[in-house]
Amino acid sequence: MEEILIEDYNYPLPDERIAKYPLAMRDQSKLLIYRDGKVNEDTFCHVGEYLNADSLLIYNNTRVIQARLEFHKKVVQEVRSFGVTSGPLNSEVTQGARIEIFCLEPLEPHDYQLSLGSTEGCTWKCMIGNAKKWKSGALSLPVQLPSGETIILFAEKGEQTGNTFAVHFWWNTPASNLSPLASHLSFAEILDAVGELPIPPYLNRKTEESDKTTYQTVYSRIKGSVAAPTAGLHFTDNVLNGLRQKGIQTAEVTLHVGAGTFQPVKVADANQHTMHTEIIAVPRQTIQQIIANLGHIVAVGTTSMRTLESLYFLGEQLLHHSTQPLHHSTRPLSVAQFAPYEREHTLSTREALQAIVAYMDATGQDVLHAETQIMIKPGYTFRVVDQLITNFHQPKSTLLLLVSAFVGGDWHTIYDYALSHDFRFLSYGDSSILTRATKH
Repeated sequence: MEEILIEDYNYPLPDERIAKYPLAMRDQSKLLIYRDGKVNEDTFCHVGEYLNADSLLIYNNTRVIQARLEFHKKVVQEVRSFGVTSGPLNSEVTQGARIEIFCLEPLEPHDYQLSLGSTEGCTWKCMIGNAKKWKSGALSLPVQLPSGETIILFAEKGEQTGNTFAVHFWWNTPASNLSPLASHLSFAEILDAVGELPIPPYLNRKTEESDKTTYQTVYSRIKGSVAAPTAGLHFTDNVLNGLRQKGIQTAEVTLHVGAGTFQPVKVADANQHTMHTEIIAVPRQTIQQIIANLGHIVAVGTTSMRTLESLYFLGEQLLHHSTQPLHHSTRPLSVAQFAPYEREHTLSTREALQAIVAYMDATGQDVLHAETQIMIKPGYTFRVVDQLITNFHQPKSTLLLLVSAFVGGDWHTIYDYALSHDFRFLSYGDSSILTRATKH
């Protein structure tokens, strides 16, 4: 595999160019337009002018959860009453080290909706801040409910894998003399009550109340992400209605964005970087819409792009295993990081997508659930997406590699223009609409 020097995907990004807050009106952000090596700019509310009337716009409907929890260890000290120099000691409980638990993805139940909907307990893969101070034992955190009642959330640290831990959570049971409503509280409701929305670390500020609204897309509805699919933050109901009035169709996919989206490439050769695995869900109707609109597919954001391009390789797997149907397997469908580059792929996009529909029909599924670790980098052949709406990404990131692949290596033209024309960068920054290079 040809070496990809990550230093070739570096550029100067002054701190003042990183948007710390969004604009007051989402759709008034700047819009860079790139097609055939030429760059122009407009305002995002006019994005429909750069889409064909027969386009299919596909966005990621994931919703960011308040995944960051702050616990404190309890320290028990033996003390004597004031003025007493002898006699029995009394126990005094004080607040100890701060332990931050960042929920990344569910382990048990593994399904996001089942885990977030659990009313008894669940186990998540987590990053733990100050983990060395948490040797053993359960941590507890009071959670005040909107009803005024208080329950206790408990957390117990399990097995470590790399820099993450399995953490088991549980909370008060019905025997706690709570109201029936409080007794059946879900983990999602607990996170809403006591968790903190995990805004990107490069904003260098604490989460504010306004982020609970501004760091969600207007169409977000499926809880599970720990980072927003930020290309969608520019859309408003007015923009979406305008697109539909023009005849542009819309469709949804789900990819729950993990913390790996902020993981920089720390190796000289990008091929040595390990991509994070993400869970995707694509409705049968969306796949049928794609088949009907091939050649006019617009992905809103790199998460939608990764989901849509993964479909080709999932369909290829299904046809390859046609003599031994995969629905007899307990393993989920998945796309490996370098699957697109390991051999020649001669199947047409239409054939691959039709294979998925046939598989879903045979197994009675309305939604395709799978995993993807796909790495889209220079040399990749795009099979589904024709236009990409996306923000401006960090230097030396896998997302910049994806953009470079999509525009045939011409990413410098786009980023040089954005830097010299006062565009705002990263999650709360401005947007772009890119048309796929005719040659890859």
